[in-house]
Amino acid sequence: MPPKPKDKGKPSTSPWQPPPAIEDLFSTLNKHIQRSDYEQAVKVADQVLGVAPADEDALRCKVVALIKADRIEDALSTIQSAQTVAVDFTFFKAYCLYRQNKLDEALESLKDQERNSEIMLLESQILFRLGKMGACVDVYQKLQKSKIDSLEINLVAALVLGGRASEVQGIMDANRIKASSSFELAYNTACSLIERNKCTEAEQLLLTARRIGQETLMDENLAEDDIEIELAPIAVQLAYVQQLLGRAQEAMEAYTDIINRNPADESSFAVAINNFVALKGTRDVSDNLRKLDRLKEKDAQGFQLARGLEKLSTKQRETIYANRVLLLLHANKMDQAREIVAALTDMFADSVVPVLLQSAVLVRENKASRAEEILGQFAEKFPDKSKVVLLARAQIAAAAGHPQIAADSLAKIPDIQHMPATVATIMALKERAGDIDGASAILDSAIKWWSNAMTEDNKLNVIMQEAASFKIRHGREEDAAHLYEQLVKSHGSIEALAGLVSTVARVNVDKAEAYEKQLKPLPGLKGIDIDSLEKTSGAKHVEGPPPDPERWLPKRERSSYRPKRKDKRAAQVRGSQGAVVKEKHEAGASAANSSSSNSKSSQATTSKAAAEQSKPSSKSSRKKSRN
Repeated sequence: MPPKPKDKGKPSTSPWQPPPAIEDLFSTLNKHIQRSDYEQAVKVADQVLGVAPADEDALRCKVVALIKADRIEDALSTIQSAQTVAVDFTFFKAYCLYRQNKLDEALESLKDQERNSEIMLLESQILFRLGKMGACVDVYQKLQKSKIDSLEINLVAALVLGGRASEVQGIMDANRIKASSSFELAYNTACSLIERNKCTEAEQLLLTARRIGQETLMDENLAEDDIEIELAPIAVQLAYVQQLLGRAQEAMEAYTDIINRNPADESSFAVAINNFVALKGTRDVSDNLRKLDRLKEKDAQGFQLARGLEKLSTKQRETIYANRVLLLLHANKMDQAREIVAALTDMFADSVVPVLLQSAVLVRENKASRAEEILGQFAEKFPDKSKVVLLARAQIAAAAGHPQIAADSLAKIPDIQHMPATVATIMALKERAGDIDGASAILDSAIKWWSNAMTEDNKLNVIMQEAASFKIRHGREEDAAHLYEQLVKSHGSIEALAGLVSTVARVNVDKAEAYEKQLKPLPGLKGIDIDSLEKTSGAKHVEGPPPDPERWLPKRERSSYRPKRKDKRAAQVRGSQGAVVKEKHEAGASAANSSSSNSKSSQATTSKAAAEQSKPSSKSSRKKSRN
């Protein structure tokens, strides 16, 4: 028997190695964090947690690394799974919710937290995104003592968006802050100048911001593409200032350049498209709608702004939706317009824009009465926001032939109801409605108000003159005479004295003659004999040709019309028939080409002219700190 083969033996196994010491893992973790390699930091943190599952430092490092790596959902999951660990992750949870644009949840989670600078800074950012600028500014002002870097950048942005741009310069002076200390602050300060209609100064400061930004970011060794992203808001804002300054063609070219470059800064791209559409107006509705389509969420059924545009302010997002609805109305796409308007009420519950757009849709559908009804209900429910709503209701009612509703709407606006222009409009509307007593009451109320008003620019004289004219038109001479007497006594007005004489002469000639003596004689009338003038026969009447009774008829229908005779010789055919047809064909083609060329040229000229006359109607973007 052959010998048995010897066993080759089992392969030797490598000796067991203990896991790295926690100290070494934390050292490696720190290196990854210092290098901003957050994905590797997460892996090393998991190694630490494999050895020590409840290690608070490892958990905290993992959550922060996930947030830094933009893995917000994973960060929230880690926080959720660490509830058994005695670590307070409330701040990180609120920040993750903020990043997911779950703003109300984020704010709610901070309610019971200690009001330290970290919590307050996050709270201010959430309030800013919610559009609650008043509360946001209050928090920033409390944080000023904390010496937080770049806090003034966000404070100025909040003041501008909160309608408090006039306070910016005072706060900067009080804190000895220069607008040129950073390009972000220069940008935000320029936005405050725009809100104060100081567009020329704003343009210069924006140019300064662009220069400082280029120098700063180049010193930080940022790539050209990254520098373009950082400075994109400044480019858009410069175009907007050009638009406001009436340089529409220049602004249009700037917007077009930004849109064609399709910057990675989604917010600036969105503002550029919106401003372009607003500047272009209704000249090419289809093209404008296509441009706005570039801002929609790809998978959405209707028009919904992309998720990357959460950084836009509430007002900016609302403006884009409003422009979309107005374009749809011009395109007669009523179903799409109704769909957007129905969603806006929940999206912008604190705004008047949704109800204004809803009324615009109803008017377009010839439902003016329904539009008047919903506007009236809104004004009663939200009296502090009723001014623009009542103005819209008045306009719709006046155009629909409902003058009484229009007049009543204007009369409900306290801060303008006694202004001369408003009083005259209400009076005219009530006259049209046949409500003469109501019109008279409006005038009497305005006279009473101005009589008690302690203002330098008192309009009592104007209102009383208008009231006297109204009373005369409607046969109320005694009331008119009383008003004129008051004007003569209080103002010594010659116009009022003349009105008094002519008015009183209708009811009391003797009294009128007594007032007439107070009038100064007109110069140059001393040599005129009034008695002789009255005895003259006056101007001689010259007989002229009688008017043609058929002057309103078209010429072809008049009895004197004679049609022109056709020249029969023009119809004679010379040469072969084919030649004539060819000549006609060539002539027709030439005429068509000429017509086409002229049409294009005319269209381009018209388009250019319209662009130069357009008025801006969009809001600017605001840049915040890059923190």
